[in-house]
Amino acid sequence: MAGVWRCMLAVMVLMCVCLWGSSEAVGGAKSRPRPQRRRPKKPKVNPIDVTPPAQNIDMQQMTGTWHLLNTASKCSYLINHGTKVEPTVMTLTRSSASDQTLSVSSKTRHINQCWEILQVYNLTPTPGRLMLKGARPELNTEIVIGETDYSSYAVMYYQKQGKITMKLYGRSVDNLSEPMLTKFEQLAAKQDLGLAYLFPFPTYSHCGDVDQDHVITGVLLCAGG
Repeated sequence: MAGVWRCMLAVMVLMCVCLWGSSEAVGGAKSRPRPQRRRPKKPKVNPIDVTPPAQNIDMQQMTGTWHLLNTASKCSYLINHGTKVEPTVMTLTRSSASDQTLSVSSKTRHINQCWEILQVYNLTPTPGRLMLKGARPELNTEIVIGETDYSSYAVMYYQKQGKITMKLYGRSVDNLSEPMLTKFEQLAAKQDLGLAYLFPFPTYSHCGDVDQDHVITGVLLCAGG
């Protein structure tokens, strides 16, 4: 009889051990979260990449004099000094139709003196897209001629290190029209540049001749100028 009881006791101990082991396994499985796959990161798209240039841009027609009328930017300099901007005139020159560069002269006033800043825009395979090279590739400025009719206005986008600056140029300060300004404001709003980031430029007292001592080669403040 004692043998039978010993046999039954051994069976019960064995069952308890099995049940304890299975519950431990189940509990362990519940406590371990299933590893989740990371969602693939969306490729970074620069704002200027979704800003197509105007169709069939003719760079030869873009040459000549342009007056800076308005700028949309989050540039810290403009935010701090936007009420003190000076009249600025840009002149684009291309020596020949085969030339792959555009000479850029920007005349502006600084501390009551006229200065001329000389730059070179490199043409790209895409008409209407230009490149202003920096000291290092990451300091390059990408430029897109967004809209123009060549004879009265041009909207240009400048991107440097992921930041966008937009500029509205006019062939003359006399053809400044409300529809043109409204259109520029609407285009700027699409780049998250609302009215707080719009900086109108004076349309009077532009610089004429510049003393040679005030001619420099460099980059204007903010993206592209």
